[in-house]
Order: sequence, then C-alpha cells, then structure tokens
Amino acid sequence: MRKIKLIWDFRGAAASKTAEHHEIHLKEFLIKENYPLQITGFTEINDMYAIAYVVVEEKDLLTFRDALKPHRGEVYQ
Repeated sequence: MRKIKLIWDFRGAAASKTAEHHEIHLKEFLIKENYPLQITGFTEINDMYAIAYVVVEEKDLLTFRDALKPHRGEVYQ
C-alpha cells in the first residue's frame, strides 16, 4: 500500500523552531492513536521556510487529513 506524507508549511524567522515544535505534537498524536507507523520529521528549507510532516498509509489518509488539517500532501517514497 502507498504511503502519503502529510506536510505543514511554516514561514518566517521562527519557521524552523515552529516546525520542530509541530513535529512533537504529531508524534504525540501518533502515540495517542496507537498508529503503527511512527514516521515524522521536520526540515529547514531555508532561513525563512521549514516543513513538518507525518507519513500515513493511504487507507488512513482521510482520517488524518480531517483530524490534523495538513497544508498539503505527497506520495512518500
């Protein structure tokens, strides 16, 4: 089954710290939901742009999308 990477975009001087903090909440959500995949992360794209993400199975996409309201998603390789 395909995996989907749900992504949150953060912009501004505090983007990296905000993305890092958002990842903490994503990890907490996965633990609370007892979700088998535990793939999360954050990436600083540049000084003013960073992302946080969580990877879910395609069958769970709508549930996670509705609960977490990501900005966008893409197929996870």
